[in-house]
Amino acid sequence: MKVALIQDWLTELGGAEKVFQKIYELYPEADVYTLVYNRKVLQKLGIPEDKVTSSFIQKLPFAKNKYRNYLPLFSLAIESFDLSGYDLIISSSYSVAKGVLTNNNQLHICYCHSPVRYAWDLHHQYISDAGLNKGIKGYIIKYFLHKLRIWDVVSANRVDYFISNSNYIAKRIKKTYGRDSITIYPPVAIKDFEFSAKKEDFYFTCSRMVPYKKIDLIVESFARMPDKKLVVIGNGPDMEKIKKLATDNVSILGYQTFDVLKEHMKRARAFVFAAEEDFGIVPVEAQACGTPVIAFGKGGSLETVRAETGIFFYEQSCESLISAVKEFEENGVTYDAKRISDIAKEFTEEEFERKIKTFINEKLALYI
Repeated sequence: MKVALIQDWLTELGGAEKVFQKIYELYPEADVYTLVYNRKVLQKLGIPEDKVTSSFIQKLPFAKNKYRNYLPLFSLAIESFDLSGYDLIISSSYSVAKGVLTNNNQLHICYCHSPVRYAWDLHHQYISDAGLNKGIKGYIIKYFLHKLRIWDVVSANRVDYFISNSNYIAKRIKKTYGRDSITIYPPVAIKDFEFSAKKEDFYFTCSRMVPYKKIDLIVESFARMPDKKLVVIGNGPDMEKIKKLATDNVSILGYQTFDVLKEHMKRARAFVFAAEEDFGIVPVEAQACGTPVIAFGKGGSLETVRAETGIFFYEQSCESLISAVKEFEENGVTYDAKRISDIAKEFTEEEFERKIKTFINEKLALYI
């Protein structure tokens, strides 16, 4: 059986790339296809470069760093791959990977991280943030996104079975493509985190400092609670803005090694998470340490944080988060660190591998 694995791009290490790595480890003899790749990322993922076929975008100017500028070419590029010699095709898609051309003798399973966000649910936010509401450039981008939406729905019919990374995304797949999916949660490296029943008197958050992660919201909220300590680890474009919001009770450590990060994760009184994520790996990592979570109650967090492992706030506002922190301290709930850690084990790498292998084998049996 010949297997092809498709990933949108392999230019940086994120959650989708880690999922793809685990799929590749299940099929190490598979060939890999992607729009564009970075050699260093392939090395970190353990994927030999001679296994990888990239699209014509790889050869375009500045493509390795500025590949998103070639958005109008994405659908053409993904359709350029000749996969006619493969029996099983597995795509890992949050952009166009699911749109590869297949025939009726091939099984195509897509692990969908989300329908294209900037073309669908985040379309207006993307246009606004990029300052493209007006002008010729804005009109051109809107036109190409319109064409992408049409192509995206049509290409969804090329997938035989969808796997969603959360029930939250399953609903989005249903709404966008009219297709059912099964949820298999992404793999979380639970074993890399250390359990600790002993907690100290500080709150903790970590993230790349970009707008949708809402680190500014967390820092500003704790600036209004001078009697509570917050430690922040991470770096990114919003760093200077966030530093200006910090008060004496907020320590912003910038980039730190993984050992430093997990040490804070396991000792924190609670982990604070304010982003709306499709799944959200970091709250699961915190729970693996036995650390309860104070999370924004929308998106994937509703599936990973339970009443036994933390509490929610339901508006991305300082008032809502401050109220949740006070509730966390005053409602008398005693969190069992061992129980929190045990619940996190539902999201292990081994559980992911077992479920996805079982699902693929079941579907293969129908084609043999």
